[in-house]
Amino acid sequence: MASWISYALLLANGNGQRRRILDAWNSQSRRAPRNQAVQRCRELARSLDFTRCMNPTNATETPAPALAAGTAAPPFSLRTTPDQSVSLSDFRGQPVILTFYPADWSPVCGDQLALYNEIVDEFRHHKAALLGVSVDGIWCHLAYARDRKLRFPLLSDFEPKGEVARSYGAYRSQDGVAERALFVIDPHGTIHWSYVSPIGVNPGADGILTALEDLSRREASKRESAR
Repeated sequence: MASWISYALLLANGNGQRRRILDAWNSQSRRAPRNQAVQRCRELARSLDFTRCMNPTNATETPAPALAAGTAAPPFSLRTTPDQSVSLSDFRGQPVILTFYPADWSPVCGDQLALYNEIVDEFRHHKAALLGVSVDGIWCHLAYARDRKLRFPLLSDFEPKGEVARSYGAYRSQDGVAERALFVIDPHGTIHWSYVSPIGVNPGADGILTALEDLSRREASKRESAR
């Protein structure tokens, strides 16, 4: 639960908003069950508009279409270190969060990857694996992950450049980088939810968490029906 209050504080703009968060949290955190506490923090994040920190030069552009829900997720195998690769098939049987982003070190408000790193335990609560993908090289990824102390792997879609991003409909040909795109893939390898954000907008985590909660309910219903 500490990760959610940290998430809200990380994105708050100024001491006034931080005070509101802390006051609201302290007034109920000791008596609220976990699910109620999580919901309250999410409501705070929405009310303070944390997830739409924009770059006005490109925040209103129309994103490229991406693979839609119900589509089989294209398989891939990408380097995460010079001698190690990560494949989508490695995670068969559990949800996968695939986050494409333009570039390491790129200045997006709130720092999208740092945000996900802060709440990665909430993703793991749903048994989901988080993977970051960009066209940066392996050594750039390693330096960035070390500097930001990331707790999830970054995959290099470097050569052929953007091949995996293209297969997901998440490549910006005019710029030579990946879109800022999110995919939640179900345990059977099908895209459950996808979203492409304008490149200057931090998409936040609420859509991911909503998709994971919905997926958890569906999988639980399937298991119950199979009994």
